[in-house]
Amino acid sequence: MFLEKLPDGCVIDGEIVIATPRGLDFDALQLRLHPAASRAAKLAKETPAAFVAFDAIAIGGRDLRAAPQVERRALLETALAGREPPVHLTPMTRDPVVASEWLSRFEGAGLDGVVAKPEQGTYEPGKRAMIKVKHARTADCVVAGFRWHKAGRNELIGSLLLGLHDDHGALHHVGVTSSFTMAIRRQLVLELEPLRDLAFAHHPWREWAEVDGRDMTRMPGGQSRWSAGKDLSWEPLRIERVCEVKYDHMQGQRFRHGAIFQRWRPDKRPGDCRYDQLEVTTPYELEKVFGAVRREP
Repeated sequence: MFLEKLPDGCVIDGEIVIATPRGLDFDALQLRLHPAASRAAKLAKETPAAFVAFDAIAIGGRDLRAAPQVERRALLETALAGREPPVHLTPMTRDPVVASEWLSRFEGAGLDGVVAKPEQGTYEPGKRAMIKVKHARTADCVVAGFRWHKAGRNELIGSLLLGLHDDHGALHHVGVTSSFTMAIRRQLVLELEPLRDLAFAHHPWREWAEVDGRDMTRMPGGQSRWSAGKDLSWEPLRIERVCEVKYDHMQGQRFRHGAIFQRWRPDKRPGDCRYDQLEVTTPYELEKVFGAVRREP
C-alpha cells in the first residue's frame, strides 16, 4: 500500500505507525505482525497503519547516502510534495524555539522527543549520526523481580522488573531497568538473594507463572513478536524494595524504553509507588503533528 503511494526509484527511511485518538499505538502495531495472511488482512482493515518519512536514501534511482542532510531533505520534500495519507512527511525546522515547542506539544501524541541532524551530515546506516533530544523524568518503582544476565545465570543480574500500583492497588509491570556495570550486576545477586525466599507465596504476579495457553505478551516473562525467542524468564522477589529510575516516555501503562536506574529508595514504601506520581501529558492530535509546517528562523 505504501509503495504504491511513493514515487518510483525512491528509497525512503521512515517508520510505520498506527495513529489513534490517544496517540501512537505500538501495541496495535505489534499485533499487525501475524503469520496468517487472512488474519493480517483483517487487522489491516481494523487498524490501518501510516508511513512517516524521515529521510531520503535514493530519489529517482540516485544514491543519496553521501549527500548532505540539507540536500536530502529538500529532495525528500519535492518527492513527497503531492503525498496523501497514509504517507506523511515528518516536520522539520531550523528554529530552536519551534523545536522546543514541538518537544513539549508533540509528546501528547505519543512522540518521545525530537531529533537534531547536522545540515552537512551524510546518511550513515547503523551509526548514531544524530542527536535525540528526549524528555527525562524520574519515578519510584517497586522492584518485583529480575532476569539473569545472558553472560552468567546465577552470577549476574541482567535487569530488574519494575512495577507501579493503580488506583485499586493492583501492581502492574511497567518495564525494566538494566543500566548496571558488571560489578554491580554481580553485587545485586547477593543483595537481592534474601528477597527470593518464598517470593511467589504472595506475589501479585503469581498467576502469570501459572498461565497455560493464554496471551503472555504483557507478562514480565511473556514472549512478543519483537523478542525473537529470547529467554525472558524471570525470578520473583518479595515486594519490599523500591528504586528510583529515569524514564523518557510512557506508552500506555508502561515505559516505552528501558528505564535508567538512579538509586535505591529505602525511605519509600512499595505501596506508595503509584501511577499518580507520573507527570500527565496533554493529549495532542497526531494529524496536527503531520500537518506542522516547515518554518525558518
